Amino acid sequence: MIELRNIRKIYELGGEIVRALDGVSLTIEDHEFVAIIGASGSGKSTLMNIVGCLDTADEGTYIIDGADVSSLSEHDQSIMRNRKIGFIFQQFNLLPKLTAFENVELPLIYQGVAASERRTRAEEALKKVGLEGRMRHRPNQLSGGQQQRVAVARALVTNPSLILADEPTGNLDSKSTGEIMELLKELHAAGNTLILITHDDEIASLAPRRVRLFDGRIVGDSKFDTEPGKGADA
Repeated sequence: MIELRNIRKIYELGGEIVRALDGVSLTIEDHEFVAIIGASGSGKSTLMNIVGCLDTADEGTYIIDGADVSSLSEHDQSIMRNRKIGFIFQQFNLLPKLTAFENVELPLIYQGVAASERRTRAEEALKKVGLEGRMRHRPNQLSGGQQQRVAVARALVTNPSLILADEPTGNLDSKSTGEIMELLKELHAAGNTLILITHDDEIASLAPRRVRLFDGRIVGDSKFDTEPGKGADA
């Protein structure tokens, strides 16, 4: 599904050159569940932005579902992002004045989906995350874990090729963290492709494959038994 070839991203900060990504090459197959692990400054957020078509690489090639994103215009990348990728963010990013149903429905409105189909798909997505009884609640009427479930439903509603979860448990207590990770594992078992961005080794350990970043480079990949400190059965 995803192929990154020699991706480089360079910033200039305070007169210094920062190599946020320094020759990253990575292939992710359909239906894989991969955790991208790294401390602050490792390059994982930059990688997430490029994979999510929120930013572009300075060098290298990025292919998703056979399409070369590197050659697309900003407009076409926006279309790719809306059609192919579902996002789950640490801050939930729900609109406070909209109900859970309306937040989940919103991406379908942007896609021009008819009202009757929007209603059916939004309700189905909320049922999948166990919130059929909270559809008409606004975010401030929901717990943090419930808000993140709404965000998961919103990511699912467009039937994306890829679900990209950026520190999805970062603002949750331990109970809600466990529930969200179980939900992600269920989505993977149902055939979805997931990339989880995290700094937390314990959270990352729940993914079948772990790719570790350090100073903009891949330094470990459990798929190839190269994850630091981990064995083949980790």
